Amino acid sequence: MKCPVDNDTLIMTDRNGVEIDFCPTCRGVWLDRGELDKIIARSSNFEAQTGSQIQAYSQDRGKSHKSKKPKSLLGELFDF
Repeated sequence: MKCPVDNDTLIMTDRNGVEIDFCPTCRGVWLDRGELDKIIARSSNFEAQTGSQIQAYSQDRGKSHKSKKPKSLLGELFDF
């Protein structure tokens, strides 16, 4: 399949169970039907899981300790 922006060949990759087509030249990301819904659902689950982990960690370390926010699922999906 060709990129609609620059006509380069798209590369298909699997990111956390979601098939993503991306252009290595313009770095555009192209999704098939239903893939955006999968990403949104997985992102919501990821945020809920990491949010409870951060809260548990903060309680263990005391409220004065600030923990770094983990990378989001969307960041992991689109980190090429």
